[in-house]
Amino acid sequence: MTVTIYTTPSCQQCNMTKRWLTTHSVPFETVDLTQSPEAVDMVKALGYRAAPIVMAGTDHWTGFRPDLLAPLANAA
Repeated sequence: MTVTIYTTPSCQQCNMTKRWLTTHSVPFETVDLTQSPEAVDMVKALGYRAAPIVMAGTDHWTGFRPDLLAPLANAA
């Protein structure tokens, strides 16, 4: 499963999410929303207004959510 995190600089919840995934050996890609207008349009179309936005397969959510991240570690 591909995991992508849409982030912004100086985002504490983004850093916490990336650290959690790294600690639990879950591979992920990062997209900086300040560098990708296309990504901004995509996450806005999904209804999100704050980072991080985590896309994991067909699931997606915003914020640092260990409860939603845990199944990713089990699948890794």
